[in-house]
Amino acid sequence: MIRRYAQPAMSAIWAEQRRFETWLAVELAATDTMAEAGIVPADAARELREKASFDIARIDEIEQTTQHDVIAFTTAVAEHVGPAARWLHFGLTSSDVVDTALALQMREACDLILEDLDALAAAIKLRALEHKRTPMMGRTHGVHAEPMTLGLKLALWFAEVQRDIVRVRRAREAVSVGKISGAVGTFAHLPPEIEAGVCQRLGLVPAPIATQVIQRDRHAELMTTLAITAASLEKFALEIRGLQKTELGEVEEPFGKGQKGSSAMPHKRNPVGCEQVCGLARVVRGNAVAALENVALWHERDISHSSVERVILPDSFLALDHIIRRFTRIVAGMVAYPERMLENIARSRGVVFSGQILLELARRGLSREQAYLWVQRNAMQSFHQQRDFRELLLADADIMGVLTRDEIDRTFSLDEQLRHVDTLFTRVFGAEPAQTPEFLSS
Repeated sequence: MIRRYAQPAMSAIWAEQRRFETWLAVELAATDTMAEAGIVPADAARELREKASFDIARIDEIEQTTQHDVIAFTTAVAEHVGPAARWLHFGLTSSDVVDTALALQMREACDLILEDLDALAAAIKLRALEHKRTPMMGRTHGVHAEPMTLGLKLALWFAEVQRDIVRVRRAREAVSVGKISGAVGTFAHLPPEIEAGVCQRLGLVPAPIATQVIQRDRHAELMTTLAITAASLEKFALEIRGLQKTELGEVEEPFGKGQKGSSAMPHKRNPVGCEQVCGLARVVRGNAVAALENVALWHERDISHSSVERVILPDSFLALDHIIRRFTRIVAGMVAYPERMLENIARSRGVVFSGQILLELARRGLSREQAYLWVQRNAMQSFHQQRDFRELLLADADIMGVLTRDEIDRTFSLDEQLRHVDTLFTRVFGAEPAQTPEFLSS
């Protein structure tokens, strides 16, 4: 991932330094466990822990000859240790170290994503409560449907982020497994007790069964989870982009002092942050496909997954970390325009209350089909002639033969349309419902 999108904490997890540090942690956990079991001399294990270190430049230099990164690593470490180094990597295969270490990195990266999501959820909840009773137009197919509130839109986002959090926790558990079972997973050189001891030291769970590698369906589960989370962010950001269109003008991502929107047009205030979120979500989604391709390997393993994971795992975590953090700032600074929302509700001249009129007529004994025809003809007339829907209804002899003026007036009440907002907020946030004040009428 390019530096532009790399946050320091996540970058550190996927840096070469951390990768080799984690490899060394697995190697030393193995020698310590084997020392307790009497396989490795205790003094050799102590010497390894005291002296083991590495230099990345030296690893790279050795790898030019060996063409094998783990052998280059163990050779470079051995140069710092001396004779006790013969017990380093004892009984292990490369993937014992690499896959177990990768589990530690993925677990740490998941923890950072979970922190990010908690912060995002908190920001969304704050704005949802702020705009719980801010009426706006609900749209289906991009067309005015019925009124809702901005708070309900944000509550929907909050609930989705909570599901993302559950998914990331589940994926974190799926990848938090280690293996020290050897070249084809048969424990030919070390007993299962060593694997159990190593994993316990590292806070991992032993894979119940493995080949030379931990099976990549686990990694695919993680990557698809990251992709779903990124898709959530894309969904939210796309909504802000849509609502920020000049023709709607209901919501706007923050535009900082001194910020410029266009090199040619000084008036521009573009949703570039949300566009970046949508763009990077595509990267994470594409990487999930590559992770699914990694599930099928030849026999007990091949190496086709390795080069892919060197790219997709760091890049996906870095991209997702960045867009969650950026979108959290967008939500916190998001500007809402309630007056414009009311103007947009009014632009439909009342036809958005047609569903309630339909129900009122049905309650009075009309067939649904007949009621629909009466209401629709007035709605279409309102649209084509740009006339007020309520006035058309009041002038319609058929409808006025069934409903009174007061009954029609009540159907145009935002209070009536939005009377269950408290219930929905209680479902999402668990808060005690507050007394609902009157909404502004259209």
